[in-house]
This record gives sequence, structure tokens and C-alpha cells, in this order.
Amino acid sequence: MKTAYEYVLAARAKDRLTGLDFINGLFLNFIELHGDRRFADDPAIIGGVAYLEDIPVTVLATEKGRDTKSRIKRNFGTPNPEGYRKALRLMKQAEKFGRPVICIVDTSGAFCGIGAEERGQGHAIAENLAEMMALKTPVLSILIGEGGSGGALALAVADEVWMLENAVYSVISPEGCANILWRDPEKAAEAAQNLKLTAQNVQALGVVERIVPENSKEPIKMFENLALEIKEWYKKSVSLSPDELTERRYERFRKMGV
Repeated sequence: MKTAYEYVLAARAKDRLTGLDFINGLFLNFIELHGDRRFADDPAIIGGVAYLEDIPVTVLATEKGRDTKSRIKRNFGTPNPEGYRKALRLMKQAEKFGRPVICIVDTSGAFCGIGAEERGQGHAIAENLAEMMALKTPVLSILIGEGGSGGALALAVADEVWMLENAVYSVISPEGCANILWRDPEKAAEAAQNLKLTAQNVQALGVVERIVPENSKEPIKMFENLALEIKEWYKKSVSLSPDELTERRYERFRKMGV
């Protein structure tokens, strides 16, 4: 049985499938859309429209990159405010045209650079949280690797949240937690155990609805099964009125921690 920190290392593995892999594996005819219409385009968040078989969808994914060059381009999957504003722009577009929103999340957290703070990182995240709670179209978020803090939550205020079995979801990284509590990042493994960040822990806490089995040897089969599950989720969600959707989403979050 793996320790919590071994799950963290698995979620960070260099050969792990990225957000772009999931877009290409799950959807057809993906058209990427760029920019937040305020400042710039953020390559750390990929967004656009696609088809899930015959269903038009809006897809958003955090992308870490695969090699040094692409990781630098994608800012190692840590979005700037313009990334979250781009995501919100596309979610509001999806609401307007009645498309479901699929978010694929893999980030250690939002970028904490000076420029990001100057451009309103905290406000951008908070705006996403508020707007996603009231979004009148079905929203599904899938954590495929790291789900770190508000940077992940800004794409995870959804009707349902699913996690891959080796993904993690936490309010802070184990290293950051160990540094704050004990002034010793070497205690990251102990912090990981206490953070209850594995898929099994998070599901037991009622934070995610489903754990998705992984199959790194046959990713095509994993994508096929996941696509079928997303279609079933959509059929269930589309039968609800917009008011029912938002009420259920609100109640989902209200009951956490009770």
C-alpha cells in the first residue's frame, strides 16, 4: 500500500498524462480559443470548444507541459490571473450557448509572482469561485494530477468532481505545509499523511464523487471508459433545469464538513 507522499510523487511524475493528452484523448475537433480580453493569453490554461462524440462542449485544462521547453512555456502549469479570466470568459460563453463545461485540473497552484499579484490573482480566483457556483450550465471537473489550493479550486466549483486514482487534492503542498508547521520541508511525507490528500481520503470526506481508475499501459481504453462516464453524467445533468443545477451545486458545497 502506497503512502500519501508516494501518491504525491505519482501525481507529479514526469511521464504522467497532461491536460492536453486528455483533451486529445477524450474529445473531437477541439478548437482552442485564446485570451481574457483584458491583458493576455495564458498558456498554462488551455480552453476551447470541442465535441464529446456528438455533444458540443467547452473544455478547460491546466497544462504543465512535457519537456523543459514546453514546461517553461506553460509556466509549469501555474496559471496567472489572465488564465483564470480566460477560463471564466469561456465558461460564460458556454452558459450562453448551452454547452456543458468540462474542466481538467492539474496544477500545484496559482502562480504567485509579483506580476500575478499586481494583476489581481486573488480577485481572479475569487471571481471564478463565485461565478462557477451560479453558472447555469452543467459543470464537471476532473483532477488528473495535482489539485493544489485555490489554483485548482478556481476550476473545480462543479456539479461533480472526479479524481484519477493517483491524483491528489489539498489546500497546500506537503512541502509548504511542513515548512509552515515545522519549519522543515523535509517533513513533507508526514504533512502529506495529515493533509488527507489522496483520492480515497478526499472521496471519504465527500469532496469528490468518483475515483477514476488509471491505466497508463492502455490510455486509449481509459479515455474510452472516461468518455462514456462523462456522457452518462451529461445525460443526467441536462435533465435538470438551470435553477435545479445551481441549487444542487450550492447544496453540494454546503454539506461539506458537516
